[in-house]
Amino acid sequence: EAFNTLMPEKYEMKIIDISNLQIYNQDFDDDGNTPKKWETFRKEVKDLDGFLFVTPEYNRSIPPVLKNALDIASRPYGQNVWSGKPGAILSVSPGNIGGFGANHHLRQVLSFLNVYTMQQPEAYLSSITDSLDEQGNVSSDRTIKYMQNIANGFADWLDKFVTK
Repeated sequence: EAFNTLMPEKYEMKIIDISNLQIYNQDFDDDGNTPKKWETFRKEVKDLDGFLFVTPEYNRSIPPVLKNALDIASRPYGQNVWSGKPGAILSVSPGNIGGFGANHHLRQVLSFLNVYTMQQPEAYLSSITDSLDEQGNVSSDRTIKYMQNIANGFADWLDKFVTK
C-alpha cells in the first residue's frame, strides 16, 4: 500500500487479493465448472491497464499463491488476460538479496504470459523488516526514496503503453 502513495495521481492503484483463489485445475474449465472466484478474478485482471507484482521470495522462487493466480488468469488456453499489458516487479525479502530469485523467476513466467515487464529500474527490497515500523508501515526514508525511484520508473513505463 505504501507504493500507491508514490505513484502519480493519474494512476489508480488497486490491490487484488489472491489468497482465496482455489488451486488451478484445467478440468474445471474444460468441464464448464469454472469457480466463480476464478471468473471474478479474470475479469478484474482483464479490466486493468497494467500490473505491479509485489512478491516475497520463497525458496528462491515465487510463492505458490502467486503462481496459481498467474495460471488462473492465463487460462483457458487462448484467453490469457495478462497478455499485451505492461508490468513491473517489486520483490521483497528479509534477507540481503531482496528476493532476487523470486524476481527473476517471475520475469520468466511473465515473459511467457506476454506481460511487457519493466527492465529498469530493477526493484529489490532487501532487509525489508528493518524498514518497517511496529504497524508494518514503511518508515525508512532511504527505502521510501528507493521506492519513489521505482514508482517513477513504473509510471514512465506505463506511459509508454497506457493512454488516458
